[in-house]
Amino acid sequence: MRESTGQAAIENAIPTACELYDEARFRQKLGSAHKGTTFTAIAHETLRHLRLEMDAGRGRVSYSSYISVIERYFLPYFGERPLETLTATDIAQFEAWRNRQMQKIPKASTLNTFAAAWTKLLDTGVRKGWISERATVPRLSTRGQKSTPRPAFSKDEVDQLLAYLETWSAGGIKPAGKEMRLLLRDYIEILLLTGIRHGTEAMGLCWNHLEWHESERKKYLRLWVAGKTGGRWLIAKHRAVAVFERLAARQRDLGGVNFDQLLNSRQKQRVFRFSTGYQPHSLNAASTRLKRRSSRAQPAQTNDR
Repeated sequence: MRESTGQAAIENAIPTACELYDEARFRQKLGSAHKGTTFTAIAHETLRHLRLEMDAGRGRVSYSSYISVIERYFLPYFGERPLETLTATDIAQFEAWRNRQMQKIPKASTLNTFAAAWTKLLDTGVRKGWISERATVPRLSTRGQKSTPRPAFSKDEVDQLLAYLETWSAGGIKPAGKEMRLLLRDYIEILLLTGIRHGTEAMGLCWNHLEWHESERKKYLRLWVAGKTGGRWLIAKHRAVAVFERLAARQRDLGGVNFDQLLNSRQKQRVFRFSTGYQPHSLNAASTRLKRRSSRAQPAQTNDR
């Protein structure tokens, strides 16, 4: 690193340079980077990196949760404080403040998201040379209440949702809203007809992961998926073929080929995309609105964006 003394005369520059050198030696002895920076700077660099990874298709679905945690909780609380100077007391005070903001005691899964986002910040600081690898920055706690699994949908609830989806997916006003409705309908039906996991597995599915499979003189559509438990094959129900055909027909870059031609061409584009090729980072907000509306068992409202 090079550092200017800010002095024009040599007799003034020499003692200033000695002070800068002594300070650098002292910071090194403490395990700090030679030149510190603020929490805000590290947070914004982390956000930039996460968004770049997501735009390039390399980011995990959980990255959107990390971004939300950093923007809603870390930045407002820590602000311009140097990250490497934070103590265990500072972290405990932050966690108490966070719980008050959330108005509840977070579940263990939520705390894991906070801890993972915090680790991303530390990694950025070390990678940019803003934090020493030897710095002892406290970690966030991951000990929370055990999550309660959501109850499964009943057959009647599934039938009601599928019937509602057919009408609801035809609504919307803005182009993005129309695209989201169509995509969410196909997404939900594929989840039900294949057993693919919501999130990383489903959103990472590409057209070249689909192929025909023959067993006992019967032909099935199978999918190769990869998620938190590794890769695995799934056999789709026959009704899933029509849904995949519907998805493919909307995607302009596939050229309108039929389904068999599409599978044979081994296209590497993502399956769950808008007609323009754009894949939303998450379908959670749209699915929450859908569940709220469908639970009221009312006809779809076309002005819901």
